[in-house]
Amino acid sequence: MPKSYKIAVIPGDGIGPEVVREGLKVLDVACKKENVSYESVDFDIGGERYLRTGETLPDSVLEELKGFDAIYFGAIGHPDVPPGVLERGILLKLRFTFDLFVNLRPVKLYPNIDCPLKGKMPEDIDFVVVRENTEDVYALDGTAFQQNTENEVAIQTAIYTRKGTKRIIRYAFELALKRSREKGKPAKVTLVDKANVMTVGHGLWRRVFAEVAREFPEVETETLYVDAAAMEFVLHPERFQVVVTTNLFGDILTDLGAAIQGGIGIAPSGNIHPSKVSMFEPVHGSAPTIAGKGLACPLAAILTAALMMEHLGEMKVSQSIENAVAKALQTGKIRSLEAGKMGLSTQEVGDFIASLV
Repeated sequence: MPKSYKIAVIPGDGIGPEVVREGLKVLDVACKKENVSYESVDFDIGGERYLRTGETLPDSVLEELKGFDAIYFGAIGHPDVPPGVLERGILLKLRFTFDLFVNLRPVKLYPNIDCPLKGKMPEDIDFVVVRENTEDVYALDGTAFQQNTENEVAIQTAIYTRKGTKRIIRYAFELALKRSREKGKPAKVTLVDKANVMTVGHGLWRRVFAEVAREFPEVETETLYVDAAAMEFVLHPERFQVVVTTNLFGDILTDLGAAIQGGIGIAPSGNIHPSKVSMFEPVHGSAPTIAGKGLACPLAAILTAALMMEHLGEMKVSQSIENAVAKALQTGKIRSLEAGKMGLSTQEVGDFIASLV
């Protein structure tokens, strides 16, 4: 009997439905090839629903999502909805409700992609950023006094817990060992912080990192301040294997990581709890100005489907999808990752990759 999964699909806003459709197209072919089955259920969550009903993510839907193996997410963001409403009401609500404490961002340069870094090849850029996903400045609303006056004061507090810090660092070390076995390379974890300035909060990160490292003597470790890490992402990306960092710094560094791998059009991500339903989404936003025009690059959504299946333990399905993406790029038929410059439509890219699975 083939193994079967339940996948909740939230296409969302803008280009979300287009790229998710192509991701599912490729996923269907890869699953059939490897004798894996899944049932998908679409959920109407996003800006249009909010404008119709005033709801972002009802508790009844949250309860229903608990019964799924994974959530496949498109994009969120609507031009008629104020910034923050959908992000906090949907994305952050999902993260906090399901305690999705890992934001996983692979940074991989695929063949025949124009890398902005001179002389860097696919073998030079292949690492993953493990970003803590439930604490830091994102966990608290902040406070403002005497707004719009000369005496205005804004307070935005960051919070770090030993429990939250320890579990994300341990996840990074375990991932480093897994990647080491798969790639035949020594395991290495890099901690990125700003402990020389944020001495209390990031001091906690340093101490916990050292504690966990003692449990993994076979893993090489290093620590970098975030400003130095940003430079090294650009100058020497080959030094990284697994990077673990705080929520805010991870938010910034992972977009830099997407840039050096060729752009957000090929950047997948996962919001993960190892023992609960987890959510997978391409890094790019909803891009409402090009929605419905067939201009969006679906590669990030397709690779996000691969990342989702890897998380579910279906390595052959995941590898089939990733291999097909690499083959498609090697042909040169996809001329660019930039919207409108691919040389193929969104649907044609999906069809092409599906034919190579």
